[in-house]
Amino acid sequence: MNVPAKLQRGDEIRIIAPSRSAAILSEEGVKRATERLEALGFKVTFGNHVFEDDLHHSASIEHRIEDVHDAFKDPSVKGILTVIGGFNSNELLPYLDYELIGNNPKVFCGYSDITAIATAITVKTRMVTYSGPHFSSFSMELDQDWQTEFFKKCLMQKERFPLTPSSRWSDDSWYLDQNDRTFEPTEWKIYSEGKAQGQIFGGNLCTLNLLQGTEYLPDMKDAILFIEDDGMTIPETFARDLTSLLQAAGEIQGLVLGRFQRESTVSDEQIRYILDKHPVLQEIPVIYDTDFGHTQPMFTFPIGGEAVLDSEGCSIELIEF
Repeated sequence: MNVPAKLQRGDEIRIIAPSRSAAILSEEGVKRATERLEALGFKVTFGNHVFEDDLHHSASIEHRIEDVHDAFKDPSVKGILTVIGGFNSNELLPYLDYELIGNNPKVFCGYSDITAIATAITVKTRMVTYSGPHFSSFSMELDQDWQTEFFKKCLMQKERFPLTPSSRWSDDSWYLDQNDRTFEPTEWKIYSEGKAQGQIFGGNLCTLNLLQGTEYLPDMKDAILFIEDDGMTIPETFARDLTSLLQAAGEIQGLVLGRFQRESTVSDEQIRYILDKHPVLQEIPVIYDTDFGHTQPMFTFPIGGEAVLDSEGCSIELIEF
């Protein structure tokens, strides 16, 4: 795999909106996220069309493509952060210039709906992309330090490192009220024990499943899947979406599930019941309730990178990222 150069202090980071527009963000939120990235030593610039807002709360396909291409071909830009998720980044996939992107490898990071475009880039260019905070995520105040620490470890250092649990988590609407938060203790949980090493694929489950039947779905044989879903899912939809992905993936080496939001009603009992439906998951390492997805804080992981998963010790180590 082609691993992009790590970010350094002084680098320019370009903010783009391949899914939902930045118009959803408050002026204060944009200012706070910009200042936090600048405090890390980065120069922050914005794509020309990130604040355009149509009926589906995005810029046009043409303008979103233009911002993606401009960010990759600009030699001064060393990293690219997406504004936020949404519903429609997969609209861009047939129109991206993958040769241009592959010839200009650089950090590309976001999560949720960004799973579609990040995975497509990795599949078509063999360039590692990243599931991690959006630009908007940096406007969160409480527990930002933990989230930023793992962003820096994954995107700014070369030494392999373990992903470790946060001390607490929340899924409050922090962007509406930064102080009225409800936290719970973090506990990564073991479903089945074992140890595996493999290439990482995954991200948002329902978004990744949109790629089935297209040229953008990765070969997931022998992979370690990192999968999460948002508060719109319910146990029944998670069950069928997971079944669909496992059928498409074939034989995998391990499974890591991100923590579900409270409103999803996907409880511990429901998770174990759904996992029990798949005998293959009892033969490989599986852990769940980990720190990525739509709860906060989240760690950053590489799509197309490599990890060692030891579920007996409930540990994950990134070794190629």
